[in-house]
Amino acid sequence: MRIPQIQALRALAAVLVLLFHANLVGGGYVGVDIFYVISGYLITGLLLRELEESKTLNFKAFYLRRIKRLLPTSFFILMVTALIAWYFYPGTMRADLGRDISAAAVYISNFLFAFWQMDYQNLNAIPPVVIHYWSLAVEEQFYLFWPFVIYAAFKWGGRRRVFTVVAAVTVLSFVYSLYLTSNSPIWAFYSLPTRAWELGVGALLLAIPKKYKLSIVYPWLALLLLLYSTFIFTDKTAFPGTAALAPVFGTAIAIASINSWPRVLNFLSNLRVTQWLGEISYPLYLWHWPLLVIPMIYFGRGLHIFERALAIIATLILADLTHRYIEQPIRHVNIEPRKILKTAAIASVLSASTGLAIYATANDTITLPSGQSYKLTEVLERPKVYDDKCHVNNGEVISDQCTYGPESSRKIVLFGDSHAAQWMPLLEKLAFENDFQLISLTKSACPGPEVLKVETGGYKNKDCNAWRANSISRIRQLHPIAVLVSGMQHFEMPSSYSSRSSWWREGQQKTFDALKGSSPHIIYISDTPHPLRDIPSCIASGRLDKCNSTEPSTAIFTPGWQQIDPTSWFCTDTCPAVIDGVIVYRDSSHISVLGSKLVATDMSNALRRLGVLASK
Repeated sequence: MRIPQIQALRALAAVLVLLFHANLVGGGYVGVDIFYVISGYLITGLLLRELEESKTLNFKAFYLRRIKRLLPTSFFILMVTALIAWYFYPGTMRADLGRDISAAAVYISNFLFAFWQMDYQNLNAIPPVVIHYWSLAVEEQFYLFWPFVIYAAFKWGGRRRVFTVVAAVTVLSFVYSLYLTSNSPIWAFYSLPTRAWELGVGALLLAIPKKYKLSIVYPWLALLLLLYSTFIFTDKTAFPGTAALAPVFGTAIAIASINSWPRVLNFLSNLRVTQWLGEISYPLYLWHWPLLVIPMIYFGRGLHIFERALAIIATLILADLTHRYIEQPIRHVNIEPRKILKTAAIASVLSASTGLAIYATANDTITLPSGQSYKLTEVLERPKVYDDKCHVNNGEVISDQCTYGPESSRKIVLFGDSHAAQWMPLLEKLAFENDFQLISLTKSACPGPEVLKVETGGYKNKDCNAWRANSISRIRQLHPIAVLVSGMQHFEMPSSYSSRSSWWREGQQKTFDALKGSSPHIIYISDTPHPLRDIPSCIASGRLDKCNSTEPSTAIFTPGWQQIDPTSWFCTDTCPAVIDGVIVYRDSSHISVLGSKLVATDMSNALRRLGVLASK
């Protein structure tokens, strides 16, 4: 029997995720947490009823029902997505596309996306078209082991023992989630062990005696928690961790207080459109992301508001058709168990093989309109500091020795984040040409200016400050002939600052004061132009005219610094993606190795002008 209020919560969950991915609601990703609590509640209730009625579980029937319920829709949408994306994606993107399709096909995409370091909350310019399948993988993994946990606990000590075990699993999972959210946030977001507590909370609702009725205050409290999560959380919120308590307990309270929902909430829940959205919530969730992403790839940019609106309308139409003609008919048709398993195996193999076939069609060449071509690996190449572990990552606070160029008493230090590290290929070339030793002190997401950043994911301001202090101490010991400092100034700034310039100048001044006296040349290299799209993918799609929208970064300097502004090296009236036949950017943020070497003469002249290098 369908419970209207549960259907309403399903509808809310699906709509929130849809609005989040359409960039309309900052915390809409909590819709997934709502789904998890509902699943834990319904599946555990189903298992307990069967155990209490028959004293056993028909595992075979349970898994066959799950397969019939979930696989046909997910397989159909995955295959349609794979084929359409293959048609529209340039050859250079098909390797990742094929890999992602295969991962989604075998229900381990959550672990693989975590391993590939794909941050769901901070999706980059070209997000995986099936990244949303991660939550489906978590649920399938949950269904795989949960019946055995409930069965063993019931046999051990009946219904009461079941809730003792579920409570233990829930607490352990929550503690582990807290730990990983702080230490490995991407794994915390994607993995079942850190999400099991959310399903466990749903299961524990069944421990509440049926005669116990919550007051009318509780549904409003539930609504408040869900609204708070939706509108206060952003993609910078550390999640799941303690933040997930709000949507999880909001949903749990909503379910526990169903019999106390006020008239207005029941009215809204029973609206035909609400119940319809609840019915189509599963295909709606699976359709919405491809319909938002594939047009982004085709246009080579983000979608305008009216385009996102069209994608939402298309999602609703396709979700309804899928529900009517695939999900419902297959769910209710009587199929032999052996045929269900055989069909499921064929579907999984076929979709995984489709991913492999797409992978095989990948093309590693980007061809410019002039006919000049580059291997994708050339364009995407990163400075060698990444490969030799000299570019420090989150959680690390000390750089290694990281010396480059010839042995020399003349030393130059490069200090900052990845926007400093992007100058390494050029500076190493100059080191050999001008006989100085180059020391790289760079750390991901830690700009040279000592700015206070908005913390997100694994980034912690205290780690950056500790790394800067250690690096500056080393610089003072080295007494280099020059310190070159830089950083990406397009990070999100704290709301307490009136302008980006004031925020950046404050950090610059702190770093300059700390470096003062350590070297005769303390130089700030202002930020490079800021691409508005992933440049290699844009060029590979054959739409070079759309790739020249990169914006110059404002050159910001505080008194005391010697100054280098590279803007004119890359921009005239526009900041083109290709200069003299060279692809200038390796992604939507950094100049390429080729691009850095392109302006070697400009950098050399700037350093000579400042007296760092001898005049020729």
